[in-house]
Amino acid sequence: MLPTSSPVARLRGRFLALRFLSGWRRRLAAFVAGAIGALAMPPFGLWPVLVLSFGVLVLLIDGCRGGLKRRLWGAAGVGLWFGFGYFLASLWWIGDAFLVEADVFGWLLPFAVLAMPTGLALFTALGAVLARLLWSKGGVRLFALAFSLTVSEWLRGHVLTGFPWNTFGYAFAQSDLLMQSAALVGIWGLTFFAVLLLASPVLLLVPGRRSLAAVAGAALVLAGAAGWGGWRLASTPFEVVPGVHLRVMQPNLPQDKKFAYGRRREILADYLALSARPSPTYPAGLADVTVLIWPESAFPFVYEREPWAAEDIAATLPPNVTLVAGAVRIDLPPPGQHSPFFNAIRVIDAKGRVLRNTDKVHLVPFGEYLPFQSFLESMGIEQLTRVRGGFSSGSTLAGLNVPGAGLAAPLVCYEVIFSGKVIPVGPRPTWLLNLTNDAWFGTTPGPYQHFVQARLRAVEEGLPLVRAANTGISAIIDPLGRIVAGSRLGETSLVDGPLPRPLETVPVAARFHLAVLAGLLIAALALAIATPGNGITRKG
Repeated sequence: MLPTSSPVARLRGRFLALRFLSGWRRRLAAFVAGAIGALAMPPFGLWPVLVLSFGVLVLLIDGCRGGLKRRLWGAAGVGLWFGFGYFLASLWWIGDAFLVEADVFGWLLPFAVLAMPTGLALFTALGAVLARLLWSKGGVRLFALAFSLTVSEWLRGHVLTGFPWNTFGYAFAQSDLLMQSAALVGIWGLTFFAVLLLASPVLLLVPGRRSLAAVAGAALVLAGAAGWGGWRLASTPFEVVPGVHLRVMQPNLPQDKKFAYGRRREILADYLALSARPSPTYPAGLADVTVLIWPESAFPFVYEREPWAAEDIAATLPPNVTLVAGAVRIDLPPPGQHSPFFNAIRVIDAKGRVLRNTDKVHLVPFGEYLPFQSFLESMGIEQLTRVRGGFSSGSTLAGLNVPGAGLAAPLVCYEVIFSGKVIPVGPRPTWLLNLTNDAWFGTTPGPYQHFVQARLRAVEEGLPLVRAANTGISAIIDPLGRIVAGSRLGETSLVDGPLPRPLETVPVAARFHLAVLAGLLIAALALAIATPGNGITRKG
């Protein structure tokens, strides 16, 4: 028994006192705990800070006492302020997009930076309410919290087109060892275990054998996951697809210059010159390459309207090279949509001919289209891309056959963050292709976060990922999430390398995506309900 005057006892007493906070002090503690948790996300990757964040969250929910209504309202407030702190601290960089054309969109910056975290925090509030409804006094309440936050995070990733950015499980996705567990349980399973395992040290505030055993068990699970990840990495050989030689061109073109129509010839000339450079991997430049990949929205013009562009491409590309580029496409809008513009990926042969296209399906609200487009445009409001009428979306995610490289799953920009929704209907592709333009967000944490989420899709699906980003981060990634070749953010570079082979066995997470999640959640829910002292059976 520690003396009550010892530093450890005093620290424990201060933490336990969080249960008795009320009013603005409780809200402030929740906000700070959430904001600290943002350090677990890229580029910081300090995932152990979630021990503090989740621990404080548990204590604050403990402190929501009284009748059922009062307990649930208190938990809603705690969850709302925790979520607001977390999302404000981890998503503030979204405001950078409104500074690209500050004279037009700058006035919207404070609304965007504050409104999005507030909206996302509503899901965290829902999770806290559900957790308090299932609450108990023992360690089982951590299962209630893990269950509830996983459900609320899953809803955040699906409701109103979804925005699963910085789901808590991405804390583990920055470790090559821990991210391997995504092959078994996916990002939602990682989220469940991140909450459950990293909240467990809070039990040590009430000393006892059960507390020590629970925390030791959590540590063993975490160590076991890391050990299994290490074994998987060591036992899975790196193999490549014969005859496929990739080159990813990262032009590092600033956003305010990328769409300058008056500089279109200069921009294309720079792209072609950079693409043709010799490198240590390909000393003969494009003569050694079979597939050349450019990022999203590479052309500041509509390709078919500029015949000189095809001529310049044909004059530069050797006969053996296929160009895959992100570019705006014009076509008849699909039923129910009105814009002729599509954000597309286009496959172009060495003669400059477009062989095939695939269109972005999951568009970015307020970036590529406006809700109530016509009405808001009549009021003078535009989306960030400033395309009149916005973009139309593709009808469904379709595979893209790239000559010499096989069938790819094409993912434009943030389509890659939607776990379980990256594989097109039809034959299973052999690689993932992600073209993006993160120049909207400069050198903020945003591009780093986007990159980590893209890497995890490779692990979940057991497929290699090739990523071309305008300003970075571009990379060739194997099906275990290992970076074969990559660039740094904010540099002009070429990423050269082979196309890794997909895994022969499709990972569990890809085959039984929802079944694995449902199993975890049902087990946690059953345990929480069956435990005496939860909020359903009596006041907690």
